[in-house]
Amino acid sequence: MNPETTGNRNRAGDGELLDQVRATALRLLSDIPSPPSSLRVQVGEIGVHVEWAVPVPVAAAPGVPAPADPREAEGTDDAALATHHVIAPTVGVFYRAPSPGAAPFVEEGDTVAAGTQVGIVEAMKLMVPVEADRAGRVSKVLKSDGDPVEYGEPLIRLAPVGAG
Repeated sequence: MNPETTGNRNRAGDGELLDQVRATALRLLSDIPSPPSSLRVQVGEIGVHVEWAVPVPVAAAPGVPAPADPREAEGTDDAALATHHVIAPTVGVFYRAPSPGAAPFVEEGDTVAAGTQVGIVEAMKLMVPVEADRAGRVSKVLKSDGDPVEYGEPLIRLAPVGAG
């Protein structure tokens, strides 16, 4: 190794690298099915280490609905069992609109397609878009503008399109 380069990094480059690592860690956390008990990100020599204290449940096969969350049980009728929640992709602050004073991305009663932006979670000065992961009708907005949210916390309840 060249002694001139070892330990003498460009400080501006360090800040840019830290921003990239932070953004990548947030993206990684938003893509995993449940919060890990440990996330280690190493910059020199790259590396990511994710660890769970309990086994991660295996995702349901495509087309098979996920089991209902007993904390959100609304009854036993088919409409209640078919509801789905758009969840927080990371820990942060939930915003319903793109900027203060602007109209919310969605209102109760709106119909959304998969991929439609329905909110924003601000995490460490990064604005992480919240998108519907399936089509549906917004039956309930569960969080208010500016509410703190945890990873995986339900933000918006979607009902199947055409459901009362």
